[in-house]
This record gives sequence, C-alpha cells and structure tokens, in this order.
Amino acid sequence: MTTSNSFGTRARLAAAGRTLEIFRLDVLEQRGFSIGRLPYSLKILLENLLRREDGRTVRGEEIERLARWNPTKLPDEEIAFMPARVLMQDFTGVPAVVDLAAMRDAMQAMGGDPKKVNPLLPAELVIDHSVIVDEFGTPTAFQVNADLEFQRNRERYALLRWAQQTFQGFRVVPPDTGIVHQVNLEYLARVVFTTSGATPQAYPDTLVGTDSHTTMINGLGVLGWGVGGIEAEAAMLGQPVSMLIPQVVGFRLTGRLAEGATATDLVLTVTEMLRKKGVVGKFVEFYGPGIPTLPLADRATIGNMAPEYGATVGIFPVDQETLRYLEFTGRTPEQVALVGAYMKAQGLFHSPDAPEPVYSDTLSLDLSTVEPSLAGPRRPQDRVPLRAVGRTFLDALPTLVKPTSPIAPPSDVRNHWEAEGGHPFGGGTAVAAPPRPTHVDLKLDGVDCKLRHGSVVIAAITSCTNTSNPSVMIAAGLVAKKAVERGLQSQPWVKTSLAPGSKVVTDYLTQAGLMPYLERLRFHLVGYGCTTCIGNSGPLPEPVSAAVTEGELVVCAVLSGNRNFEGRIQQEVRANYLASPPLVVAYALAGRIDLDLLAEPLGTGKDGKPVYLKDIWPSAKEVDDVIRTSIKSAMFHKQYGEVFKGDERWNGLPVPRGDRF
Repeated sequence: MTTSNSFGTRARLAAAGRTLEIFRLDVLEQRGFSIGRLPYSLKILLENLLRREDGRTVRGEEIERLARWNPTKLPDEEIAFMPARVLMQDFTGVPAVVDLAAMRDAMQAMGGDPKKVNPLLPAELVIDHSVIVDEFGTPTAFQVNADLEFQRNRERYALLRWAQQTFQGFRVVPPDTGIVHQVNLEYLARVVFTTSGATPQAYPDTLVGTDSHTTMINGLGVLGWGVGGIEAEAAMLGQPVSMLIPQVVGFRLTGRLAEGATATDLVLTVTEMLRKKGVVGKFVEFYGPGIPTLPLADRATIGNMAPEYGATVGIFPVDQETLRYLEFTGRTPEQVALVGAYMKAQGLFHSPDAPEPVYSDTLSLDLSTVEPSLAGPRRPQDRVPLRAVGRTFLDALPTLVKPTSPIAPPSDVRNHWEAEGGHPFGGGTAVAAPPRPTHVDLKLDGVDCKLRHGSVVIAAITSCTNTSNPSVMIAAGLVAKKAVERGLQSQPWVKTSLAPGSKVVTDYLTQAGLMPYLERLRFHLVGYGCTTCIGNSGPLPEPVSAAVTEGELVVCAVLSGNRNFEGRIQQEVRANYLASPPLVVAYALAGRIDLDLLAEPLGTGKDGKPVYLKDIWPSAKEVDDVIRTSIKSAMFHKQYGEVFKGDERWNGLPVPRGDRF
C-alpha cells in the first residue's frame, strides 16, 4: 500500500544483504516528538501507523496523538492497528475457513473466479485443540489417541487440508505436531517481517490470534494478542483492528531467580501481583536489570499468562537473548541479522544502559524472592507457597465438598467445620454422631487403594505455558529419574500424561536419557496438543470414577497449565492446581494434595527409608548441564523442516481437488 509519509519517516535500511524500506521512528524525535522513552509496545504501534498513513484509515493526527502519548490519560482515542499476520487454532479458526470457502461459492455463483478469494494477510492455523487423553500410561497411548482424534474429526480435518492446498497465504500445521503458541514461538514468528516486490519493506512482526494465549509470543518481543474469530477473520480480509490507545504498566524486574525456583513459580507470582494491581485493558511491559537474567523461554512463560493476569499483552523487548534464541531455534542467519539490524536502527533493541521508559504505572519484583508455588484450587491468581498447599486445601475443602458426601473431611478441618452455626464442637450435651468413613476402597490392577478428599487423580505435564521451557521439562525428567532410582512410583489412582507443545521436547528428553524414567512413572507421551489444559483430559479410570461418585469426593488435578477453574480440567475433579512440571511429577508420587512436600515424605524408598522432595529435586547446575549437552539446534531444524507435511493419516484424508470445497 502507498503511504502519505507526511512525517517524512520513509527511509532505507541495508541489512542481511538486502536494501529494505522502513519507517524510521527517530525522525519523529527530530520533528519535536519525544519518543525516546515511549514504551516499547507503543513504539511498535507507532511504526504501524506511520507505515500505513493514508489520510483515511490512518490520519496524521492519530499518529501525532500516539507520539505525544500521555501515560496518565484514560484511554478514549482510537487507532486502527493492522497486524502483520493472523494465527489460529482448529477450534476457533475453522469458522473463518468455512466463511472463506462460502465466499468462493458465492464468487462462483456470481460468475467470478473463486480462486481470487484468499486471505489478504498471511494466516497460519495449528491443529492442537482436538486430541483427548483417552489412553495413558502405556507405550501405545500416543498412537491410540491420535487414531481416535482422526476418527472424531475427519470432516473438519478434510476441510483444513483442502484449505491448506487451495488458499494462497494460508498454511496449516497438521495434527499431532505441536501446540499453536509453542510452534509460533519456535518457528512461525519472524520478529521482523519483510515483503517482496520492487520495494520490499521491513517492519515489526505483529499478529492477532484466535486464542487468548497468543500473548506467549510477547516473550519474543512480538506484539500480539488474542481476539474473537470475527475480528481475526476481518483482519485476514484486510480490515484493521480498531483499538484504544492503551495505558502501559511497567513491571520492573531485579535480581535473579533463587535456587529451587522455576519459571512457573515466577509466572504464578507475577499473575498474583498483577491481578491485585488491576491491569484489564492495559498493556504490561517488563523492564529492569532482571531482564537479562531470564532466558527467552522464561519470558515466554510470563507472556503466555497475560490473560490470567488480565492484561491485553505482557511484553518483553528484543535484546541479545532474543537473537540467541532465534539462532538456536533454527531461524536463518539472514533473518537473525535482519532482526538485530532493524531493531537497533529503530531504537527497539534493549540494552542494559538504555533509559527506562515512562509508564502509566509501575510495580516491581525482586526475582530472588520468588519461591516454589502452586495456584489453586480454583483460580490461577490464587498462588499458594508450596509449604502451605496442604493447609490451604484443607481450609478450602468446606467450600468444595458437597454436604451430602458420606466421607468425612480430614480431622484437622472437621472440628472447625462442624463448629459453624454457633455450636462449638465439644460443647453442649448432644450425643456424638457415629464416625463417618474417611475413604472409599477400590482396586486398581489388583492393588487395593483408598481414595479420599484431596487425592490427586490427574497429574499432567501439559500446555505450551511450561512445555516450551526446557529448564522445567528437564527438571521434571530429573525428578523422575531420581525417584525411580530411589524406588518410588506414581500412585495407581493417578492419571498421568505427558503432552508437549513441540516434538523437540521429546527429542531432547530422549537425548538426555530421561524419557525411560518418565515412562517408568507412567508419564508416557499421550499427544502433542493442549489436552488436559483445555479440559481434554479424557475420562478417569472407571474404578476411580466410581469411587469419586460413591464418596462425592473432592479429588484434585495437578497440571502444568495456565487455567484451573472448577470443572474445567475434568468434570469429576473439583480442585485443580497449577504447578511446574517437576512438581507435577512429585504430586503423582505422593498421590494427594493435603501434605507439606517440604516437610513430609513423598513415599518410602526401596531401602525402606522415607524419601523427601529435597532428595530428588535437581539443582540448577544439574538442569543446566543436561540442557547444554542434550538440546541441540539441529533438533529444531529437523522437526520444523517439514512441519506442514503431516503424517500418513493427514495425507490420506480424501479432499476435493478443485477450488471449492
């Protein structure tokens, strides 16, 4: 498109052996606009407007208002933001594909050429929302679940495969490949976008996605967020996203994570803090001397949970760590060089000595104060220190259990609970009621078991939030290894699963020799998709389900996901806890939530002695050593070299050959 260029910002950039047209932000500084300390995210929006100024959709006065951004002003001025691309998953993206197919039918009916109906923006769809954990804890679980997935979704997948072959500028990542946000992080994101043609342009990679956790890409310095299907479809068809110029909250990070703390603990802490702060409708931008201490994967974990802390985005600036990650994950040397050159030319490259931006409001966190934590039992912002999980579950139990449950709550809450209503326990002369049972008996694989309030029945290593982060995945594998070597095993009533967001994860777990130990604890691969995190946890084993029903039990799920609302994870599970992958393994070993993992044993080792979490928890050095020796850049090249190809199931789908479905 042509631009009015009324601010005179059009310029040339020589980078990576090419000459590209850009719209320089520093020209505005020369024209009297003080943009040097404008937040990173607003500079991205400002470039977007400069490049698209046409006097109609984007006018000069709108650019000037953004350039003169007032941090304290309540948002009431609209701008038209045009993302560089659109990202979709198979639940919310299918209606957009159906509409495009219908437009081709309409074009044909009107005597036109249906081949002319295509997305105007590059669009990518990753199929990840349909796999369900039907089978688990077996070597065949992945194959069985994938076969069932194709049987259930054959018609939908045929449509998407047809679209992949037919529409220009539309790409589909087939099922059983990965989770949309992790594939975006590891492969799809460009960070700097370029066009072709006689005058190629370079500009920041931006996007809207049909999934709330699109914000994961903010960790890579890419501005993007989740929108509804209609908004995404409109963007695909060339319509900008109308938005208010937002307030931007700065989150200052200092120090570094302490030994034993993980990126999951950090994001749960950040979520708790920002929910208390109140950031709905605002951008959150992370800055400060703690930024360089965080690997890219940690930043992506924090960006991922922006919906949970209420922000539109939770973004980190591009810096040297960003370039390192792009290179390591297989982006071309030319692309990495372009990202560095463009971001530095535009004043978008973060350096430790750069002046801190001005924000609407700020808060800060010393990373060294982050402690091992979970969040639950109902909301992601309800962070609980690991040492207090058991106690807080017992405190919450009266609000979770049905009054008709025949199973007694644990003794240390019963006195308080039965004393409610002005009748102190032990007072008066009433005859004591007969004791209620404390558990339900069941038999699993010939083993007698007892299920109680607080029993963990699901332990799932799942979700792009954490499986994109090698530090916590390697830690989970090391916890499994040490547990097996001590003679521990997962409790038989726990439904265990491993569902990474990328095939690279299983490559490096295998390379590190850790997959056999995870499998010994029944954390077999069940699929490459969202699974338990979105409620696709599948049924509980029949004896467990029957025991839950019989006792009206409040049983628990522990998962490395991002949401834990009651009933979301599995309809029979009322208490759900978000945790790091190594803690998911630990709770599978313990089989119950109502204990203090820092003080009570996980179980008894083969030597007859109690085994504590500290006995099997790896040090940061152990984790780093395995990461360095086991994760190779070549793994990303291998897995993403044919990411759009699919397996024999995908390629065997019967689809129409023509331009219409």
